[in-house]
Amino acid sequence: MRAAAVTDGSPADRTLARCLLGAAAVGAALAAAAALYGPAPLAAQADPSSRASNQPVEPFRILGNLYYVGASDIACFLIATDRGLILLDGGFKETAPQIRDNVARLGFKIADVRLLLNSHAHFDHAGGLAQLKAWSGARLLASPGDAPLLAAGGPDFPPVRADRLLRDGEAVTLGSTTLVAHLTPGHTPGCTTWTMRAAEGGKTYDVVLVCSTTVLPSYRLTDRPTYPGIAADYAHSFAVLAALPCDVFLGSHASFYDGAEKARRLRAGERPNPFVDPQGYRRYVARAEAAYRERLAAESAGTPVSTPRQPPPRR
Repeated sequence: MRAAAVTDGSPADRTLARCLLGAAAVGAALAAAAALYGPAPLAAQADPSSRASNQPVEPFRILGNLYYVGASDIACFLIATDRGLILLDGGFKETAPQIRDNVARLGFKIADVRLLLNSHAHFDHAGGLAQLKAWSGARLLASPGDAPLLAAGGPDFPPVRADRLLRDGEAVTLGSTTLVAHLTPGHTPGCTTWTMRAAEGGKTYDVVLVCSTTVLPSYRLTDRPTYPGIAADYAHSFAVLAALPCDVFLGSHASFYDGAEKARRLRAGERPNPFVDPQGYRRYVARAEAAYRERLAAESAGTPVSTPRQPPPRR
């Protein structure tokens, strides 16, 4: 379906209003669920891990009308259509200028971004959304699970209001390009994996842009769960991911899909395109599910799970 405007008083608007009214309660919820959203992060670039993941890199075309405009590990994707641009994820607050400049280096204009999408509401993927929305005037589409978190914001995470809520399996169309939102919760309650099709060289490829399947060290799946139903959410999400057709495997962190190495090989002229990697996708999902089940078994057995003193990036 085409991303249509939402009018005041519509059912979608009322749903969004109810969701955002809950943002006032999110402050208290965040304190209770600090393990999920992380302790109030230090300045996003103050720790070495954040700096390392946010180094500038040259933007490039991945395949068809799909481009990489993110940082060294904090991924951001640009989809060019005949009716404007779609931007997926905003990185850290400090990543926004990199994304804007990378869009320009590819010959596009940030003002031509019509839709902003998000994988999940962690500060390393949503911190730049407010600035990118202000620069572009684009409409932000978000899941019901993460929209209140985006609206609440946090330290070094400017709040940003979603213009429309997404349904699971909803198709978002701009021009001749359609993306589909697949809710894959667990990492966050509204974690969203996106799929699309991209054409090149007479072939059409199924593209999967994975949200995240990581069970952070601070999470609890069983006793005193980080949020109610988190373990079942992860299990559901692995089933969803396993069922998706995938030729081109991408995700919210370049390290998920060996993005830096694939980009190097692509620039060197390797054919076939190294980003066409269906086996890599299947291996990623299998490894992630195995790690989840191992963690679930450890918690069920009462095995202590170490929690790092410094919060890791919200992978």
